[in-house]
Amino acid sequence: MIRKWFKIKTSDIALVQFLLEGYEGAATISTLDPRAAVLQVLIMPDFTGEMENVLDHLKHRFDLQEIFLPCERAFLC
Repeated sequence: MIRKWFKIKTSDIALVQFLLEGYEGAATISTLDPRAAVLQVLIMPDFTGEMENVLDHLKHRFDLQEIFLPCERAFLC
């Protein structure tokens, strides 16, 4: 799985999570820290291209900012 972390506005967490979950089987989305609005996206290797396109679109629409999060801070590593 390809692991990515994003920072987002707290008010957009539910909508972005809902949109990504609509691509059933392509990725798993978790809110790691609701106060800091940090999302973890686990992308299935077969859907890398499609999910990269979706995430690129969402980056502009919802101001998603990809961040680096060391595995010791992410409980799903």
